Amino acid sequence: MTERLTAGDAAPAFSLPDADGTKISLSDFAGQRVIVYFYPAAMTPGCTTQAVDFTAAGPDLDQAGLQVIGISPDPVAKLAKFRDKESVSFPLLADEDKSTLQAYAAFGEKMLYGKVIEGVIRSTFVVDVDASGQGTIAVAQYNVKATGHVAKLRRDLGV
Repeated sequence: MTERLTAGDAAPAFSLPDADGTKISLSDFAGQRVIVYFYPAAMTPGCTTQAVDFTAAGPDLDQAGLQVIGISPDPVAKLAKFRDKESVSFPLLADEDKSTLQAYAAFGEKMLYGKVIEGVIRSTFVVDVDASGQGTIAVAQYNVKATGHVAKLRRDLGV
């Protein structure tokens, strides 16, 4: 498993398809701050809560200069269905081979119902993307809870 990222680390670059199959890259957000969050599976209760909460917070996050990107190992078609069903207002990216999840140390061993399994570790990062498109981790949070996470992140960021 990749070592966990911390504030000040270089953010791994990525280029992944969104729910419409369009490639979205971290470098597309040059000169911006981006919240990149990793979630296990679209259409599940916790992941739905998190996506709905980020969508609700969207106007305040936009005003604070923060863009949101959600990444999961789901296929594009499932992401499109999830986006449309829940009116998600930000890009949902498909990382089917889990390479970006692994680069951010958001995939590996975790506890689920008292058992150790391998899967997506619900994680959130705030990435400062410079003018050249290179990102630096400003905030790294692992093993976040789906419920209440967006509110806590907003408090942490003063948004």
